[in-house]
Amino acid sequence: MGKQNYLKLLGLTFLVILIPLFIRGDYYLSVLVFMGINSLVVMGLSLLMGYAGQISLGHAAFYGIGAYCTGVLAAKYGLSIYLAFLSGIFLSIVVAIIIGIPALRLKGHYLAVATLGIGEIVFIFFNELMELTGGPSGLSNIPGVHIGGFQFNSSFRFYYLVWGIVLLALWFSLNLLHSRVGRALRSMHGSEVAANAMGVNLSLYKIQVFVLSAIYASIAGSLYAHFVNFIAPNNFGLMTSILFLMMGVIGGIQNIWGSILGAALLTFLPEYLRVFEQYDILVYGAILLAILLFMPEGFLEGTPVLIRKLFRRGKN
Repeated sequence: MGKQNYLKLLGLTFLVILIPLFIRGDYYLSVLVFMGINSLVVMGLSLLMGYAGQISLGHAAFYGIGAYCTGVLAAKYGLSIYLAFLSGIFLSIVVAIIIGIPALRLKGHYLAVATLGIGEIVFIFFNELMELTGGPSGLSNIPGVHIGGFQFNSSFRFYYLVWGIVLLALWFSLNLLHSRVGRALRSMHGSEVAANAMGVNLSLYKIQVFVLSAIYASIAGSLYAHFVNFIAPNNFGLMTSILFLMMGVIGGIQNIWGSILGAALLTFLPEYLRVFEQYDILVYGAILLAILLFMPEGFLEGTPVLIRKLFRRGKN
């Protein structure tokens, strides 16, 4: 994956290890946990949309499938957390394959609308399967995560669990992107006709990257369910899908590092805007609009470009 990415990954690992040592209070550690969970989903979206060029507006569905599968099996049927966790991943893979085979034949706006519809169908299932999911009232008493006798029963411990998984997923993604598969995904994004002419199996790669992004979302959903111990359908609706998409776009969806930056910005930003009280949503919208107008490539790649432009204007 290249020396530069190894150094970046090493730097992020040190940062992840050290940050909790300087934070006092449970609240900000909880925000960091949510940041890690969001990063996992957005990383999957970056692979799917930023590198493979396929659109998804319904990824909250896989996030919810992971959360509800592990939540229902562990809370209602007393299944082992490990098996419940794996069942969530397995169900997400099956759903992603069933949905992906017909949906990924579509392109552009049609694919966006199809994934939007799929997300809404899954959302309706979460609401209507009341005996299993608790319906709009939600599902409670989801047990916490443990490995053997070690309980992840505090934000401090859960932080290291979540970010350990994020770092593993990032390491895997970087290696994938610098492999033959990664080159095939990029070529597919550039021109499907040219990629097909070069012998790239478009259908196979589309399904594979769609399933991989669904796995990331499912793992994030399972972690979310075991962290908050309560889930409700509203956590997995259209607005959640759009929020994940915004995180990717703001950070820079065509760069896997941008997905983490975008998740960090949009997870923390609402917390700092509370000082504006009832006007916080206006300030939030204005900041997002400014980033999209002046840095359409995303914050990660757009910031150096914007600084260079400002320096040139200053010299002139």
